[in-house]
Amino acid sequence: MFPFRVINQETTEDVLDMASVIEVVEQAYQMKSSQQATLFPLIFHEFVEGRADMDIKSGHMPQADIFGLKLVSWFGDNDKKGLPQLVGTVMVLDSQTGVPQGILSGEHITCMRTGAAGGIGAKYLARQESENLLVVGTGHQAPFQIMATLMTMTEIKRVFICNPRSPEKAQSFAAKIKENLLARFVSKYAGEEYECYASRCDVQFIAVDNLEEATRNADIIITATPSREPMIQAEWVKPGTHITCIGADMEGKQEIDEQLFAKARVFVDDVGQAVCVGETKVAVKKGLITENDIAAEIGNVISDHAQGRKHAEEITIFDSTGIAFQDLLTAAHILKVADKRGVGTIVDL
Repeated sequence: MFPFRVINQETTEDVLDMASVIEVVEQAYQMKSSQQATLFPLIFHEFVEGRADMDIKSGHMPQADIFGLKLVSWFGDNDKKGLPQLVGTVMVLDSQTGVPQGILSGEHITCMRTGAAGGIGAKYLARQESENLLVVGTGHQAPFQIMATLMTMTEIKRVFICNPRSPEKAQSFAAKIKENLLARFVSKYAGEEYECYASRCDVQFIAVDNLEEATRNADIIITATPSREPMIQAEWVKPGTHITCIGADMEGKQEIDEQLFAKARVFVDDVGQAVCVGETKVAVKKGLITENDIAAEIGNVISDHAQGRKHAEEITIFDSTGIAFQDLLTAAHILKVADKRGVGTIVDL
């Protein structure tokens, strides 16, 4: 009765390119800013503390005529079993009829839209002349963060890579990352676009084991780890630094010193999520800042309804908890491209 398209992981990877996802995620943030989209309450469950969890993010986007959800799980030991750590499913439905439009593999969507969020945070909040990017974490998300930031920040010359738990992994990652970026992301393009994005990857990739020293030298810092204690201390961060926090998306996770929030301008993707499960939650809980001290949601900055960075010496923080609109609009984009290309599988409920 209700035919819809099923998109597997392979097709999702084939259809998506980072530049398009950055554009789509900016649109998702702007739709939220216009108050024409509604987030539904987050559902979260932890199977094994610090090693396995799941969440359901959902919402309604009238401007796109869709609603839906993403169920995603993270199992930290899956790599030992030859499986991806992140497993997810996105379901998109027509908001006029309730009829399903598609069911999509969610792992690559999550990785791409999360990477895009990091690039967008830097684009709107970092100093445009920033040259030194520090990425903390060498997991599955790290290449996505690097590629998106190289696309949005044209002056990057050095990418410092740190794995506080395993310097050896940082060394291995740094040695392979340029080839990885060219093969996984830049190869999507041709002609002038290919040359442009390939040149963005022509930077120094440097493994570091001294996180304090790397932090003091960084203009942009992106943390993408499952850490449960602050790795970056407030006194290490120089004036003018921008920090995007990716990893803290549930109670108990923390990547940066909460004291940083007292001396930085703080931006979030969603205030409610940030103060409940994001990096911001510890600073609010300890009374270092209040919800009213949050400068703006990133969508308001993109839409010019709020000011981003005010001056060159300012420290900015973007707490990216991840919102359903990113997933739903990215999934809707995939469905449109898949329909034009005639890919995916049509099934009937």
